[in-house]
Amino acid sequence: MLTTVASTAHGLLYGLAAGVYVFLCLMLLRSKGGGVTRMLLCVGCGATALWAAAAIAGPGPGSGPAGAALELARSAAWCAVMIHLLQRQFGGRRRMAGLAGCLAAIASFVMMIAVHDQRLPSPSAELLLGYLALAVFGAFLADNLYRGTPTDRRWHISLLFVGIGGMFVYDLPFYADAALFRQFSPLLADGRPIAAILAAPLVAVTAARNRDWVIDIHVSRDVVFHTGSLILSGIFLLALATVGEAFRVIGPGWGGLAEVALLLAGATAIGVSLTSGSARSRLRHLVVDNFFTHRYDYRKEWLRCIATLSQPDQSGPATRIIKALAAIADSPAGQLWMRDPEGTAFHWNGSWNLQPASGAEPADGPFAAAFRDGNWVIELEREPRQPEFVAEIGGAWLAVPLNHLGTLLGFVVLVAPRAPQRLDREAFDLLRIVGRQAASHAAERQQAQAMLETRRLRDFGNRFAFAVHDMKNVASQLSMIVQNAARFRSDPEFHDDVFLTVEAALGALNTLIARLRPAPSAVALGALSDPVDLIAEAIAAVGRTRGVTINLRHDGGRGAVAVDGELLRNVVSHLCDNAIDAAVREVSVNVRHERSRLVVDIADDGAGMPAEFVRDQLFAPFGSTKDDGLGIGAYQARELIRSVGGDLLAQSRPGVGTTMRIVLPCVAETIPAAMLSPA
Repeated sequence: MLTTVASTAHGLLYGLAAGVYVFLCLMLLRSKGGGVTRMLLCVGCGATALWAAAAIAGPGPGSGPAGAALELARSAAWCAVMIHLLQRQFGGRRRMAGLAGCLAAIASFVMMIAVHDQRLPSPSAELLLGYLALAVFGAFLADNLYRGTPTDRRWHISLLFVGIGGMFVYDLPFYADAALFRQFSPLLADGRPIAAILAAPLVAVTAARNRDWVIDIHVSRDVVFHTGSLILSGIFLLALATVGEAFRVIGPGWGGLAEVALLLAGATAIGVSLTSGSARSRLRHLVVDNFFTHRYDYRKEWLRCIATLSQPDQSGPATRIIKALAAIADSPAGQLWMRDPEGTAFHWNGSWNLQPASGAEPADGPFAAAFRDGNWVIELEREPRQPEFVAEIGGAWLAVPLNHLGTLLGFVVLVAPRAPQRLDREAFDLLRIVGRQAASHAAERQQAQAMLETRRLRDFGNRFAFAVHDMKNVASQLSMIVQNAARFRSDPEFHDDVFLTVEAALGALNTLIARLRPAPSAVALGALSDPVDLIAEAIAAVGRTRGVTINLRHDGGRGAVAVDGELLRNVVSHLCDNAIDAAVREVSVNVRHERSRLVVDIADDGAGMPAEFVRDQLFAPFGSTKDDGLGIGAYQARELIRSVGGDLLAQSRPGVGTTMRIVLPCVAETIPAAMLSPA
């Protein structure tokens, strides 16, 4: 009875494996693309189908050269697939030729022994040794293919590694058992088609994921991590074996087969889970926290930090800074906030796996103070003084300061990692160290940008000098008209020449004005002014000129600012003009006093600006979006405000509108009448 059940199960399993791989081979043949890789997969599936069909008659490889050829065809086909993938990525023909030569040598040895032993009643030790060497070689190729793939690219080949590698790994105890007892175990033999069936859907999913088979591979190993993975996997498989033993006691006919099936299913589950980023992260923390004195390999972390910051790619410098810090904390996303050297607020500067943010965080606010002069990493869950943008970031976890020469240049907000982890002093110290290096990188970038702006302003000065030269020529022409007017006033031809000369001069002047279009020039700075009345006058003047009504609101407070009245008028007028151009319905101005400073918000309900435009172009010289603009209005307005200790900030959202915020320091709560500058 038991023999009949075992024989039926044996035939069903191998027959099912043959059918599965015939179907998979047909599906691959019908698909498009893939080239040589797809054809090698088809060969592997076809060889596996033939192997399974031939194995229905016996527990192991068939006797003689024919049986050895089918066994070799299955294993060699999958080895060829992995050698081909390795060759595509490494590009080293010698190395791949060596692997192919090893495969050919093993296959030749097996066939030679099979021909020699074809009359023996049982396989010889030499033949079993050859089969075992073939299984070891296949497992070696699968291991190199997976471990040599970068973590962020393993998604493409992880299932192929689990499926094909699992078949070769299962062959190791199968042939080892046969070499020990000089016969094939029927129970272990019935597990081979189960391993093949479990591998089939993994191969199919891998083929669907990799239409073009573009896999970037390099050799990198972490012995301790993989050793820990094997230990945990062994514990899990032992637990499954215990369950299988229980099945053996309950049902003697199917117990052994159930045990093998559970072991293979467990191995497949382990392979899939270990290729998951979250599972790998949890295991890495478990190993590091319990088996190492130090959490980090500082040499490795430092080299990775330098490589991330200095290696140019398409992500941009802001994203590279975020990645350098995120790698330390195993964070999957983050935002970078920076301020200019003369700025008074931090602005969004870049995101990695997060949406852009708007608004500004004051450099003298409570959140910035929590960094303790740039020497403290903020755990946001424990920080009660969180700014508004933190609430918009789902799962915000840490804020790491960018401390450059004792100055808080910016900070990086990191999202919580995939696997929960406990941060200790060592982790915070490394985050601060990498933050300082990233701050130096950002400071160099700011200095390079400042040098570029200086050069562009110098070029503008050169153009202005050329314009002055042209204006001198126009003045010379007009001077000649004045000198000759007394002598030729009554000559009609002189009148015609005068008209032509004046027309040409006017054209030249208009050309120069259109080329330069200077913004309002600055006047003497430093006098105390009452800002509310000056702002109201500037708004009224712009409203009359443009024929619109600008809503003005203020909190009724009074204070003195050290800024010339004419300068403030020019800046407010310029910003109001821009707001009117962008507005759909209304423009509003809100004046308020807070914490010894004056804040003026000039808001419109226009189309708004993307965060990238505000960061890169709004305040950059010569970055105007207007056809007749020079692009120095916003830049000059901000520089004028900064020259008196204030700042000009931009808050904008696409589809909502823009608010330009003037921030000026108040030097007195009340203003003596004798000290006020005339309006």
